[in-house]
This record gives sequence, structure tokens and C-alpha cells, in this order.
Amino acid sequence: MKKILLGLALILIMSGCANNPSDQSKTPETSSMTVEEGQLIVGMECNYAPFNWTQIEENDFTVAISEVDFADGYDVQMAQMIADELGLELVVKKLAWEGLIPALNADEIDLIIAGMTETPDRAESADFTSPYYESDMVMIVRADDALVDATSIQDFGGKIVMGQLNTTYDEIIDQIENVIHATPQESYPRMVLSLLENEVDALTAELPVAVGVVAANPSLAIVQFEDGSGFDVDTSVSVAVKKGNDELREAVQAILDTIDQDTRNQMMIDATNRQPAVE
Repeated sequence: MKKILLGLALILIMSGCANNPSDQSKTPETSSMTVEEGQLIVGMECNYAPFNWTQIEENDFTVAISEVDFADGYDVQMAQMIADELGLELVVKKLAWEGLIPALNADEIDLIIAGMTETPDRAESADFTSPYYESDMVMIVRADDALVDATSIQDFGGKIVMGQLNTTYDEIIDQIENVIHATPQESYPRMVLSLLENEVDALTAELPVAVGVVAANPSLAIVQFEDGSGFDVDTSVSVAVKKGNDELREAVQAILDTIDQDTRNQMMIDATNRQPAVE
């Protein structure tokens, strides 16, 4: 990809975050923060509402991903805020989950903003910002199932539980004793279909995802757990940058540092409310 330096953008961002004018003299010079000329290319599934999804209607929050489709969601809104602060046009590239980090390392995208949690394995292949959203891990079950009254993940012992392929959603299932660990699916909509068709008894999910799924499917319900009775898992999500591109990571981090928690929470509420019923 044709590259340009974004040193000036970083200087402006870091200067804007300085506590006093004297701090500006300490702003580091950049030499390697590069992105596609005039654009910030962000990879995401566009299939993981309310973080990101695909729709055919355009609105004030969408970004075109084809001649007929648009991406929307919390991740799209966060990506737009970052691109605007960098003075770049946001380009969203729709990729399968397992293709995100390879695309980052192949310079096909500049950032991953896709509800991705930093893990030790992923940290070997990419660098991450601090979390831009944190949630709770819950279960989705059929509303007419006795599992709606479950109080512990161990109540799902002997049940068929499914998670998403190559995610912590799938890895945490084995924390349930005697669980029947279903073969994971690549996309969350396909997982929901498996639950609706009685192929599985429960799905692991982050709370915002579960809220959107249940809003679109009233025959499903959310099971939440008290501390000590739920999953032992990190539910935070961060922005991923190509390993070694410290300048871009620092620029994105500086922008995230200006977004307060109330704003982040309201963005998620708004994204959940915008989520199309088909999701």
C-alpha cells in the first residue's frame, strides 16, 4: 500500500492532550506511523452487532463497504471518531474474524476495531491500545428453557453450549464442568440460528451482544451471573495495531484517552438501539 507519514497528526493530538504548554516540547517525533494516503483503513467483521454489522440503509453513522452495503455499530462510530481526529477518511474493510490479524500484518488494514480482546497469543502478533469498552460475559438461552433461572455457569453442566470460533467466547466454555462443548461457529448470527433451532442449549456472549440478540429474538433470554459464579474472562476490547507501529498506536491511544466513560456507554446504548431487527 502507498504510505504517508502522520507525524503532524500525532503532534497535534498529543499537544491537544497536554496539561500545559510546556508539555508540548516533550512531544515525541514520529518516523514510522504510516497509513494509506488520506485514509484510515479499519478491519472488522461487520457481522457482530452491536459492535459492528452490515445493513443496506445509509444513516448518519454508516460507512459504505460496497456499492449496496453499509457498516454500522459501536466499532464503526469509534473508528470514525479516530479517523476524524487524525484528519483522515475512514474506510471499513469487511473481513472474516480469522482474517483480521493476518490482514493487519499484511498491511491490508491499519487498525482492527472489531470487539477484539487482547490475549497473550494475539499480543504476539499485534500491539493493542488500552480497552475502549468493557462488558460482562453472559449466556443466551431459549426463554422457555429452565436454564433462564440458572445462577451459576455450573448449572450448564451436561448442556450443549456454543461459542464463536477463535474467540474467548469458545475458550471459556470448558470452565463449565461436564459441559458438552459444541463445535464453534464462525459468525454470531449462525450461532443464534443454532440456538433457535434447538441444536444447542446456550450461547456465550458479551452483554451488549446478548441485549441486541434478545431484542431481535424475543423467544430468547439472557442469563447473568453474580461475581464468583460466572466466567473467569477478560471482556474488555481494544484497538489492534501492527506490531511495532508505536506512533500509530500512541496516536490512537491519545484519542481514546479523550473519550470519557459516559460517552462510551451512551455510544453502546445508541448502537444497540440502531441495530437492525434482522441481526
